[in-house]
Amino acid sequence: MRWIRAAGRGLLVVAVVLSGYVASGAPADGARGSGRGPLALATAGDLTNYLGPLLDGWNRAHPGEKVTLVELPDSADEAHAQMTTDLRGGDRSRFDVLNIDVAWTSEFAAAGWISPLPRDRFPLDGFLRPVVETARYDGRLYAVPYVTNAGLLLYRKDILAKEGVAPPRTWAELERQARTIAPKYGLDGYAGQFLPYEGLTVNAAEAVYSAGGTILGDEGERVTVDSAAAREGIGFLADGVRDGWIPKKALTYKEQESKQAFQDGRLLFLRNWPYAYVSASAPGSAVAGKIGAVPLPGRDGPGTSVLGGSNLAVNARARHPESAARLIAYLTSERVQRQVLTEGALPPVRDALYQDPELIRAFPYLPTLRAGVLAAAPRPKSPRYDQVSLAVQAVVHDAMTGNQTPEAAVRRLARELADISRRG
Repeated sequence: MRWIRAAGRGLLVVAVVLSGYVASGAPADGARGSGRGPLALATAGDLTNYLGPLLDGWNRAHPGEKVTLVELPDSADEAHAQMTTDLRGGDRSRFDVLNIDVAWTSEFAAAGWISPLPRDRFPLDGFLRPVVETARYDGRLYAVPYVTNAGLLLYRKDILAKEGVAPPRTWAELERQARTIAPKYGLDGYAGQFLPYEGLTVNAAEAVYSAGGTILGDEGERVTVDSAAAREGIGFLADGVRDGWIPKKALTYKEQESKQAFQDGRLLFLRNWPYAYVSASAPGSAVAGKIGAVPLPGRDGPGTSVLGGSNLAVNARARHPESAARLIAYLTSERVQRQVLTEGALPPVRDALYQDPELIRAFPYLPTLRAGVLAAAPRPKSPRYDQVSLAVQAVVHDAMTGNQTPEAAVRRLARELADISRRG
């Protein structure tokens, strides 16, 4: 998230039909009882169509462990629903290695759906530090990071250059430029992903974090959202809609709709994942060559992004454990991680790739993205994350539509999150 994703949306949901998990040292490909065999990999929203060719490379090298690509719905919420329904089916599960949104790791681990993994099997020391934390729950490694993401502020650098102003670093600067500059050029001011779905949870968490607040603590056992910082963060979004520099139509935007609005030249500023920068810079885009990217603004300076992306985890009832381990190692190898970026426009998890001069020339936002990831925070960790996210979406959307004041919305969210915690 993007999950997920997290790129196209920040989320690539992958499920591979395997079973169990063992350490290395199994017999040759396809040997019976070795834990190796054919795989089925399901993905939600492979929006850049890179995964099929990438898996062709695996299939050529591993004829006894061929992967068949299966697609789940594009929506992270729908993919989550299908995946959890399948996992609750026990031995009838079709999904065995799951590339889950980083926010789902705690939920899936707490439910017993995924198995702990041996840390020394994977080169985690070479990964960006914060992404490894998204793969842990209750002190154990339950997944391996596959792609990461951090939100960026995309902006029309041609317009800001004409106005002689730098891109905004604070909320006050963002508001002022969106309110005063955008109308001069017939543009809307600012948008994010404000439809009530997982994207709104991300945007709301970023606003709360960027004001210095939190939502949950202690793996979801403590509710911390009832604070002045949370009221200020949610108020920033609600006031933007009320005052018009966030257009009301943005309340219907997900990642794709908001990207298209910016790419078509209808927005001055956009919060989105890095894939939107790549898409808006491509030939045929109305704003190609006219855009820049900076860290998200915050209350007093650069804000805090929520970590997006996805983690590879193994179904606790998987059948081909060694194939599972080998596929995860393949997808997180430096060579394939480079392809994830160059062919899929998805941010890799290996730190060295963000400092590669050749890649920086092709993807100029990489240093900004690396800084964003290193300063990012995860979404609230909870074994009941799906319920937490639904509560955040509903409450924040009510505040942004004016149905509830930010103060009342935060009090209501605190009550609902406390109820969710007690239900566990």
